[in-house]
Amino acid sequence: MTGPRPLRADARRNRDRLLQAATAAFAAEGLAVPLDEIARLAGVGPGTLYRHFPTKEALFEAVLHDRLERLVDDARGLRDAPDVGAALLGFIDCLVAEAALKRGLGDALASAGIGLDTALADTAARLRAEIGQLLARAQRSGAIRDDITTADLMALIRGILVAVQVRPGDRADPRRAVAVLRDGLRA
Repeated sequence: MTGPRPLRADARRNRDRLLQAATAAFAAEGLAVPLDEIARLAGVGPGTLYRHFPTKEALFEAVLHDRLERLVDDARGLRDAPDVGAALLGFIDCLVAEAALKRGLGDALASAGIGLDTALADTAARLRAEIGQLLARAQRSGAIRDDITTADLMALIRGILVAVQVRPGDRADPRRAVAVLRDGLRA
């Protein structure tokens, strides 16, 4: 059995433009943004959007999947870093900084009832595995304490990501939270 046919080049470009526009729109407005507005921002017609993404939830899931795939690639690219401890900590810095900038994405995810653990479990598992490999290498190099498991690190990262999703006026500084995490991880 064969999988779906690859997209034509123009269809792939339209899909990518839709994902970029949706990422920005969801981050700014949450799920309240109309699909027609996302199509307009992407420079395509509504029919093109609906051909690629029949529902808002499908589009939102695709946005999240795309971002997780990029994070997997970013983490994989750090495997051979000369200073893997610095690479792991830098990756965590970038992950939290991005989440802090895209607060609406987390809120929209929660309000949509879309569960990362079900809809995107495979990609999330690959990301955890890549982070786990970085952690293990950093521990073997002596840069990171050896009593932290991948599950521990993921729980700490999730905690910080939840903390940076605070409402306006609750100004937790994500950089300070990451600095505390970094200090706690060092050997």
